[in-house]
Amino acid sequence: MTLYQSHSLQIYNTISGEKETFTPIHEGTIGMYVCGPTVYSYVHLGNVRTFMSFDMIYRYFKHLGYNVRYVRNITDAGHLTDDGNVDNDRFVKQSRLEKLEPMEVVQKYTVYFHKVLDLFNLHPPNIEPTATGHIVEQIELTQKLVDDGFAYVSNGSVYFDVQEYNKRGLNYGELSNRNIDELFANTRDLDGQNEKKNPQDFALWKNASPAHIMRWNSPWGEGFPGWHLECTAMSTKYLGDTFDIHGGGMDLKFPHHECEIAQGKACNGVSPVKYWMHANMLTMNGLRMSKSTGNFILPMELINGDNTFFEKAFSPSIVRFCFMQAHYRSVLDISNDAMVASEKGFIRLMEGIKLLDKLPTASSSSLNIKDWKQSCYDAMNDDFNTPILIAQLFEGVRYINLINDKKETITAFDLSELKTTMEAFVFDVLGIRNEAETANNSDKLSGVVEMLITMRNEARANKNWSLSDEIRDRLAALGIVLKDGKEGTTFTF
Repeated sequence: MTLYQSHSLQIYNTISGEKETFTPIHEGTIGMYVCGPTVYSYVHLGNVRTFMSFDMIYRYFKHLGYNVRYVRNITDAGHLTDDGNVDNDRFVKQSRLEKLEPMEVVQKYTVYFHKVLDLFNLHPPNIEPTATGHIVEQIELTQKLVDDGFAYVSNGSVYFDVQEYNKRGLNYGELSNRNIDELFANTRDLDGQNEKKNPQDFALWKNASPAHIMRWNSPWGEGFPGWHLECTAMSTKYLGDTFDIHGGGMDLKFPHHECEIAQGKACNGVSPVKYWMHANMLTMNGLRMSKSTGNFILPMELINGDNTFFEKAFSPSIVRFCFMQAHYRSVLDISNDAMVASEKGFIRLMEGIKLLDKLPTASSSSLNIKDWKQSCYDAMNDDFNTPILIAQLFEGVRYINLINDKKETITAFDLSELKTTMEAFVFDVLGIRNEAETANNSDKLSGVVEMLITMRNEARANKNWSLSDEIRDRLAALGIVLKDGKEGTTFTF
């Protein structure tokens, strides 16, 4: 019997608003799609939190023995913002700003995105499709919606007809619980071209103006796909017309995921997703992170200490441990005090794990390891409740310390269960890196790092800031954090 057969997992389904017993469409196999990044700038910490949450979920499914096909897309096609102005296309704006071709922008920030996620020990998805790699599928999907009367052509653009969708007994607004009549009454047309029948109609394909760089041929003229369309095309291609889980940030629930449901139902006649899951937002010092207000920090700035919000640098493992202490559906607030507390907790957890190989065994156990182990599973089976899991792991650390101090006893069998469970949930499920293994290699790395610090200091003396930053960031990507101070540059693994 596999682990998943002996555990009943409850998942909060956004579309029902309730926790439901998880039953995959095909026994033992899970199809999971998560909306990936739009790669026109550096991935921000809020994005990292979302992807880390679904990495944890993916890890737990794998731990239970499921065969998971995890698909996470890359949005690399230009999309207009709501005002319809080509000058506000994010890829075009960034390419002009950096004097790069749009696909150079895509490549630069995709590479950065992967480095950051690797830094935080995220597993790569099984498939990582790009929007530009699936233009044909998006055109075909759009044509089908036009042929079936769910979409219409206007001035070379194609729009989804929301009113027509609802007239056929379907329900646009079912995910976000929005009333369609209120939506029509309270929404103004931001498209700027008076092309749409109704303000809530959304673009499946946009006609490209002469100034628009990213463009493809289509039956309606040269243009580019709508943002909502790409996820429907890619998710259904790799996971089928209906699949188990669709995840993303809470901010994508409306309109993006709402539009995906409409596209899927209209095109394939079935609801595309069985369980909708949404991760909540990240705040800092009690406020929403925003570049405009200055309450903003990039992942690299947190781990290398190059910021004014935190008193020192924090390793990626500590950041991940901090993130896991909040439930994925709860708002997570990070602050200096929160990070310092997480560091102390992380050290305590790692010290406890290090003691596992040194504990004495006895002929009988005074601790109930079986019930403790079940409590760890109970936490994760309750909608991936990592805060409760971590509390149970600290209970395990308490057991370890009591045994080490000879205040409690444990048999060799129970010690093996304790060790296996602690390591499985800390390293495999929560995805915390084994700091002890990293430390074993630190002596070998120290000489190399010192040499690179010397090279970096020479670069800074010569005002070669790009080389200086590159050395710092590449070391950070390997989990080696530099901290510049009055006494010189120090580093931590």
